Amino acid sequence: MLRGFYTATAGMISQQRRIELLSNNLSNANKPGYKADQSSLRAFPEMLLSKLDATSVPTTKPLKFAQNQLIGPINTGVYVQDIAPKFSQGDMRPTGNDTDFAILNQTLPENASVFFTVENTDGTPRYTRNGNFTLDAQGYLTTNNGLYVLDENNNRIQINAGSFTLQPDGTILVDNTPQARIGIALANNANELIRDGNGLFRASEGQQLTNANNNPNISFQIMQGHIERSNVDSAQTMADMTSAYRAFEANQKIIQAYDMSMQKAANEIGRIN
Repeated sequence: MLRGFYTATAGMISQQRRIELLSNNLSNANKPGYKADQSSLRAFPEMLLSKLDATSVPTTKPLKFAQNQLIGPINTGVYVQDIAPKFSQGDMRPTGNDTDFAILNQTLPENASVFFTVENTDGTPRYTRNGNFTLDAQGYLTTNNGLYVLDENNNRIQINAGSFTLQPDGTILVDNTPQARIGIALANNANELIRDGNGLFRASEGQQLTNANNNPNISFQIMQGHIERSNVDSAQTMADMTSAYRAFEANQKIIQAYDMSMQKAANEIGRIN
């Protein structure tokens, strides 16, 4: 019976983590470029139970031989095995703002993705799909958090003009003169990226992603005056949350049933008349 407590509790903990994850996705559904987290549940490894017993041999001096009697397998519940972002393309939304950029995926290998490159506060590169940029007082292209957007040579982009045009390949034109080219990074396996908050990602162990510009194996284009919406499916997320709540409540009721059974065993069956 005590093992049932552990199994139901493991189910409650895993469903609580799912609810927290789905709630976070829903709260970021309107954030440009946000990539929804997804989780996978896995059962704990099965345990093969057996019983140690002894077999007596009727002799003058009784002998006993150890015997291993197989009972069968048992499972001890589930746990959240992995949480990882889903890097599918979000919808494009026109804004009419010249400093809003969006990456439109065209031809990419499986599990690969491309990102804008920005400079973190510590000087290291970070990667994002949120192209909701702005120009600061010095004319530098920055994120809304004040991080500098980098060009293909990892230099800050300064636009000394009131208006500019962005080409589909990421080239910024001022009066038809190339000013800079947006730095686009390629992650061959985007699932290996680490979420760093505020829609940013970083490569593991301080590594840098490769430059995606002029890569013949991929194709994409950058759209000016658009932003990429989050890839959160609000309706599906609400349905998943409802399912997780129901699973949580089912495990909770199982624990209550076990508790009532143990209370009855302690207070009634064990009572001495």
